[in-house]
Amino acid sequence: MNKTTLQPYLYLNRYCGAKGDVILPGSKSISNRVLLISALSCDDLTEIKGLLYSDDTNVMIDTLIDLGIQIYRKSQDCIEIIGRDDFNKKCNNLFLGNAGTAFRPIVAALSFMNGNYIISGVPRMHERPIADLVDSLRTLGCNINYIEKNGYPPLEIKPFIHNGSNHIFVNGSVSSQFLTALLIASPILVKKINNSLTIEIVGKLISKPYIDITLNLMRKFGVNVENDSSNRFVIDRLSSYKSPGKILIEGDASSASYFLALGAIGGGPVRVNGIGHDSIQGDVAFSKVLAEMGADIKIYDSYIESSGFLVSSGKKLKSFDIDFNMIPDAAMTAAVLALYADGKCFLRNIGSWRVKETDRIHAMHTELSKFGVKVESGEDWISIDPIDISKWPEEVSIDTWDDHRMAMCFSLATFGNTKVKIMNPSCVNKTFPNYFSIYNEIIFTQR
Repeated sequence: MNKTTLQPYLYLNRYCGAKGDVILPGSKSISNRVLLISALSCDDLTEIKGLLYSDDTNVMIDTLIDLGIQIYRKSQDCIEIIGRDDFNKKCNNLFLGNAGTAFRPIVAALSFMNGNYIISGVPRMHERPIADLVDSLRTLGCNINYIEKNGYPPLEIKPFIHNGSNHIFVNGSVSSQFLTALLIASPILVKKINNSLTIEIVGKLISKPYIDITLNLMRKFGVNVENDSSNRFVIDRLSSYKSPGKILIEGDASSASYFLALGAIGGGPVRVNGIGHDSIQGDVAFSKVLAEMGADIKIYDSYIESSGFLVSSGKKLKSFDIDFNMIPDAAMTAAVLALYADGKCFLRNIGSWRVKETDRIHAMHTELSKFGVKVESGEDWISIDPIDISKWPEEVSIDTWDDHRMAMCFSLATFGNTKVKIMNPSCVNKTFPNYFSIYNEIIFTQR
C-alpha cells in the first residue's frame, strides 16, 4: 500500500508548478459500499477489482471477516468475497475506527439480524452523531442501545424483533450516510418481514450524489429502489442482492480534486486517470468549480485533465461564492484554493463538515488563518479574504486534526513564499496512503 510512514511532520518546499499523470486509487465511497453489498449477496462470489487499499477499507474487510464472511485477497487491489444473507457469527465486539462509510451501514445491517454485537470506534467516532439512524431503525423493532452517551456510539445491538412497521422516516439534513445505511441494509429486512419497505426523508437531503452512488451500486447487484420523488424510497419485498460476478471500482473523485487543483495553480497539464464522463461520483462536479476559477478542464471517458497558470508568478484565481452542499468533501480543496483568489470567497451550505473526521469548519478556519488571511465562519459556511502570496508567513505549521483531507488539502498551499509543515502526515493512510509519494512526482520547484 506504500503507506505514509508514521512521522510527526512532513516539510513541503515552496513549489513553482505541477505537471504529469496520476492514477487514482479506488473510490472509498464505492469500495466500502461494494464490500458490504457483496457480503450480503447470498452464496454468490464477487470479484472486486480496483479496490481502495487503505485504513477505512481494511476496517470494513476486517469487520466482515470477524462476522464470518469469507474474503480472499488476490492482489492489493483485488479481492473475492463469498456473500451470505445473514452473518453467521452472532456475538462480536467490533471496532470500526473512524470509518463512517463502514460504521453506519454495518450498524443498519446488524440491526436486522439475530446476533448480539458491541460496535465502537475511535474517540472521534464516539463524537459523531448517530441518533437519526438509530431512531429510524428502532421504529422497525431494532434493538439498539447507547452504551455511553445518548445519540452517539458505542452501540449495543441485540436480535431483531419486527414490530409490524414497514414505513420509516430518517433525517436527511445531518449525513447522507444514514440513508445509505438504511438502503444498503433494506434487502435483509424485506426478506425477513416478507413485505416492502418505504423510507421517507425528513428535511432537506444533503450530499445527494452519495445517495445516487448507493442506488447505482444496488442496481448493479440486482436491487432496484423505487424513487418517485426526492424524499421517498421504496424497496420491493422480493428484493435481494445477486452478485454481478465481477465489479470494477472507479477512481476516487474526491482524491482527484487535489491533483486537478494542482494543474489549475501549477500550470499543468495534470491528468487524473480513473474517472471521466461516466463517473457515478458527484465530486466529478468539482471540475466545474475549477473552470469557474479560471482553470482549463477537459473531461474524457476515463480521465480528466486540468491546466491553468502559475499562481507562484503572482497570477490569481477568480473568487467564488458557491453552495457546496452536493460536494462537501471536494469543497475543502476549494477552501485552500481561495488563498490564491483575486477576492473574497464564500463556501456555503457545508454544515456536514461539522460531523466529519473533525469539525472541519473549525479546523479549516484555524489553519487558513495561519496564512495571514481573514477567515470568518458560521454554522454552515466559511469565507476567506485572501492577501497577496508575497505577504504570507515564511513558514506555516498545519495541524491536520487527524483528518486525512486536511493534510491533502494543505499540500496545495505551497505555491507562495511559504514553507508548509504538515503535522501527522500519516493521517492520509485513512483513504490515500501514498498521496505524498504521488504528489512529489508531479510538482517541481522551477521550470
